[in-house]
Amino acid sequence: MVDKKLNSTTGSKPSWLKVKLPSGEEYLKIRSLMENLNLATVCQSAKCPNLGECWKNGTATIMILGDVCTRGCKFCAVKTGNPKGIIDLDEPQKVAHAIKTMKLKYVVLTSVDRDDLEDLGAGHFVSTIKAVRKSSLETLIEVLTPDFGARKELIEIVSQENPAVFAHNIETVKRLTRKVRDPRASFDKSIQTLKLVKDLNPSQFTKSSLMLGMGETEPEILEALAALKDVGCDFVTFGQYLQPTKKHLTVDRYVTPEEFESWHQRAEEMGFLYVASGPLVRSSYKAAEFYISNILKGEKR
Repeated sequence: MVDKKLNSTTGSKPSWLKVKLPSGEEYLKIRSLMENLNLATVCQSAKCPNLGECWKNGTATIMILGDVCTRGCKFCAVKTGNPKGIIDLDEPQKVAHAIKTMKLKYVVLTSVDRDDLEDLGAGHFVSTIKAVRKSSLETLIEVLTPDFGARKELIEIVSQENPAVFAHNIETVKRLTRKVRDPRASFDKSIQTLKLVKDLNPSQFTKSSLMLGMGETEPEILEALAALKDVGCDFVTFGQYLQPTKKHLTVDRYVTPEEFESWHQRAEEMGFLYVASGPLVRSSYKAAEFYISNILKGEKR
């Protein structure tokens, strides 16, 4: 690799990014269940290309605290607006019922940003975790949280529930953060959030994610990985940024599978316990598979 913007062909999507639309009995059953319970999955809201595959394999990412985000990141397909402090107090029970019905082996609980709430949604995460554990004892829970303003007391509320993985995404390299993310987010705040998780519980597994193809350079990616390692981040994922609508940021380039494999190797060499890297990888891509195979089978510390 060289010290410049990495080269690749832009324009129409390359063959390695073409996937079949989700279909089949299991997909339709889960979609119907979510609609009936008025629940959102980030799989749908963020237009994830792996939706059908993950649902079929007993993994899903459920988005709590509604489907309207108070922030407006320029890469994200989730709706932006003002929820006016409204939350569904029955949502934790609905989520627990859905997970039990779906017989999920692994669930990722994520949320929109809720800057309109006094606790930024931390308490609702706790209520949902407790409800899921009460009804589905065998289900592993990962939380993929907002930055909670990098407020220690809010991060601690969630950390005390000891999720299998505590994830927060830096999304992109430091230079591009203001271009890509909402002004209330920052690279340093995200790094501080991950640091606070480890400070509160050094044995807690943490995870973050980077989108590639937004104009980042090799040194910037390495800088971001070093920052994650400095705060003890255990898992990292790399995926291709895909423009969800014409209103969002355009794709700077399509990163080749070979480049993704190179980043996989380099991140492992840096000491990350697990790396998922590929054009269609998302932050919660095949979460159950990597956790079970790489952690429960002998990697636990």
